[in-house]
Amino acid sequence: MREQDLAALRFQAAARDLEQIVRDIAGRYVVLGVPLTWRLLHAIEAEALADLGFASRHDAFILELFKRPADLSYPETDDPATFGRSNALPAAFAFAVSAYENAQVASHGQT
Repeated sequence: MREQDLAALRFQAAARDLEQIVRDIAGRYVVLGVPLTWRLLHAIEAEALADLGFASRHDAFILELFKRPADLSYPETDDPATFGRSNALPAAFAFAVSAYENAQVASHGQT
């Protein structure tokens, strides 16, 4: 297997791992009925990327790929997190938004 293929597999494994971590963290807030605000989104991202298990399971190079670039800033307010038509989100943000959207769909199906 080529080095590129191995790197792609390592990245995919890390992405799946990060997605599960973010879903677990977001799930705690969903259960409590906490709305997804910008401040909460930043907190979820920070907690997920600081997860020691995540850091120990993946190479430092791969971990860096999930960090939001310094020049890509988002509000840090208690306003609802909305992205309009943008689909260019940092991975942790995208996973958290997806977890909240899935929870909304599931809760509407239970009414």
